[in-house]
Amino acid sequence: MTSPPPTVTHSHNTPPAPSSDATGPTEGQRKAILIGAAVVIVLLILGGLAAAFWLVQNPAQAASVRDVFIIFMALEFMLIGVALVILMVQLAVLTNMLQHEIKPILQSTTETLNTVRGTTAFLSENLVDPVIKMNAALAALGQVADTLSVFGRFGRKK
Repeated sequence: MTSPPPTVTHSHNTPPAPSSDATGPTEGQRKAILIGAAVVIVLLILGGLAAAFWLVQNPAQAASVRDVFIIFMALEFMLIGVALVILMVQLAVLTNMLQHEIKPILQSTTETLNTVRGTTAFLSENLVDPVIKMNAALAALGQVADTLSVFGRFGRKK
């Protein structure tokens, strides 16, 4: 017979685990996030305006920034084109799978359901209905026998 293992107790206090009830930031945290987002948006707008003013004042630098921007846009369009080609291939694979794998499974399921439907109709007509009719006839016979036995008692003396 083995004894249960000894329990280990810790002398230091551990803070309680955070409850899983927390569903999101508190009201104060939400306000701080909104204020921070507003400050970032305002700074971006001011930075954009300052950059536009600087580019207007320095046309040579504006031309080089424009050229770099055009190069980045071309790279982005190429990446988008590759992503669209991959998306079209995946769509073709999905269509192929739907036609050659899912459709036969659905047809097989439909055939199985039709077979089950036919089996239940056959059992209902050839097994359940006769049993119900036989039980009804036996119940009627039992009722007739009980009725006759009640009439038979009046003629006998006990």
